[in-house]
Amino acid sequence: MNTNLRRISIFAGLIILLGSFAASRFLSQQKEPPARKAAAAQVRQIDTMHVRNANIPSTLEIQGSLAAFDKIDLFAEVSGALEESSRPFKVGSYFPKGSVLIRINAEEARLSLLSQKSTLLNAITQLMPDLKIDYPESFQHWQEYLRQFDLEGSIHAFPKPINEQEKYFIASRNLYTQYYSIKSTEERLSKYTLYAPFSGVITQASINAGAVVRTGQKLGELMNTSNYELEATAALRDLKYIKVGSPVELFSEDIPGKWTGRIKRISDQVDAGTQTVKVFVSLSGNELRENMYMRGAVKASSIENALKVPRNLLVNQKSLFVVQDSFLQLREVQVVKITEEAAIVRGLEDGTPILKEMPPGAFDGMKVQLAGKKEEKNAIGSLE
Repeated sequence: MNTNLRRISIFAGLIILLGSFAASRFLSQQKEPPARKAAAAQVRQIDTMHVRNANIPSTLEIQGSLAAFDKIDLFAEVSGALEESSRPFKVGSYFPKGSVLIRINAEEARLSLLSQKSTLLNAITQLMPDLKIDYPESFQHWQEYLRQFDLEGSIHAFPKPINEQEKYFIASRNLYTQYYSIKSTEERLSKYTLYAPFSGVITQASINAGAVVRTGQKLGELMNTSNYELEATAALRDLKYIKVGSPVELFSEDIPGKWTGRIKRISDQVDAGTQTVKVFVSLSGNELRENMYMRGAVKASSIENALKVPRNLLVNQKSLFVVQDSFLQLREVQVVKITEEAAIVRGLEDGTPILKEMPPGAFDGMKVQLAGKKEEKNAIGSLE
């Protein structure tokens, strides 16, 4: 009995549940759906400016380290003991042009030279009687040569022979051999004293006074502190805007001041990896030091019939948005040059309205509306 009642109760509950679901479904189908509100079209407000092509002043940014233009290594070409000089040969010592840098004791070489000159003087003296008889026309010339012969001074050239016979006669007495041997010794004697080829400071010193130097030994390094050179690189595509003699404005981030230099050389060799060439800028200044890092800009030639815009207005590095009939239109342009903040382009006609600032989410065909009552009439040929 109880089992039958339980089955009847479960069955009745299922019927009531199914009936409620069917009634709810029927009523929902009879109810009219609420009307959807039309989505309001979102129109982005923008600022525009008109294109005005012009000649754009161009600059080329460069950077690099300074190197002394005149810097030489000093080597000993002779051997001997190093003598004291008027200025100490130490790092930082300044030597004006023509002053003595290093003097090596040359007493032995000087005495050897005097001995050679004495031998030559004796040979010429013994030659004079024969010369007076065989070549009387030349006797007076050789007599005058003997009179002016100075053992302490530089040797002078022999009198010019009047004919071939006299030349052979002089050569047979071995005079030419002695003469050129003396000239060689004089030249070697001059190497015992080193003179400064330019004004500069010693940047490296490897010896001290009293030390014995050997032939070929490095003595030090002399650097000119008046003229410097900055080595920078320029992209191959930018070479047409610069030339030798172009002015360069340079500065250092470590010390105050600005310096003006000029492009002195442009290399002909292109770096295969970077497609750049080396550019050398000469400059001078008392505050400059070797290896100082500097930055600057080259005043390059103007770019004709072009437009300078903020770099962030470029789309894919090749296009700009123009405004046409209240819609954005993506138009391809010729990008002439790109800098850190701006781009110089060609390909837009004067009067074409373009964006002043890039709106968020801009796309080709986007509906726009001017923020002001009318567009800005003076567009850009340059942002400067």
